Amino acid sequence: MSDQIIGLHHWFDSPPGRYLLAWEQARFDEAVADVFGYHSLQLGMPLLDGLRANRMPHQWLALGQEAVWGSIAYAQVGDEAQAPLRRHTVDLLAEPVALPFAEASLDLIVLPHTLELSIDPHAALREVERVLVPEGRVVISGLNPTSLWGLRQRRARLYQRLGRGTLYLPDVGEFIGYRRLRDWLRLLSFEVESARFGCYRPAVRSAQWLERFGWMDPLGERWWPILGAAYFLVAVKRVHGMRLLEPTWRSNRQRSAATVPVANRAGGRARTAHAPSVQREQA
Repeated sequence: MSDQIIGLHHWFDSPPGRYLLAWEQARFDEAVADVFGYHSLQLGMPLLDGLRANRMPHQWLALGQEAVWGSIAYAQVGDEAQAPLRRHTVDLLAEPVALPFAEASLDLIVLPHTLELSIDPHAALREVERVLVPEGRVVISGLNPTSLWGLRQRRARLYQRLGRGTLYLPDVGEFIGYRRLRDWLRLLSFEVESARFGCYRPAVRSAQWLERFGWMDPLGERWWPILGAAYFLVAVKRVHGMRLLEPTWRSNRQRSAATVPVANRAGGRARTAHAPSVQREQA
């Protein structure tokens, strides 16, 4: 697994990897900027700072043991000057399937390619649901298997079986399609708040060719949005049976419209009427 992590880091230091990370970093900054609370967590991917635009006072970066050793090994052999983004200090050693947090204790969790690297992505999502507070948010990014990049990866795997060719994308875990991930989230009582696809340039390796195909990004976002190389979504944890507190002014209005007893000047008996529509009777 650590060899796969090293391969993942090497790929993200390549031109297509830096292109993908730049797009994802911009999406994370937009998604977490206005999420409020006290406790937030990023699981995996120290090359990307998914919480840098968030203002929560308590933020953690957690990695699994294999990911830590892979990052250390890569830091020893990699070229720091070629890193796409600054590497960050790991705060916690934790696996996504067993988080060291109490139930309903986190307000925000970001998962940059975390599910693709997890030994059990569905169990990792269940753990995220457990530690999130009601109305808490999870932000997920992943590689889209139904894209030009995914098509090239499948073709490369076929050539590898024939004894030739190399993979275009990193050979780690399983790429989880957007629709499959959305179904998993619904089963866990999450509601997808927003979703977006990106990175529509062809699966080329050189920075020069990536720049030449820059015109495909705005066209792809408009004409074939679900075929982007990566997807990005924000989901909210919904808890059924919760009753939201109403503002005090609404309760005051209801009390003012309640029925009150009004004395009848003629007979001396009391009758009930709505306070706003009380009319005096002639004696």
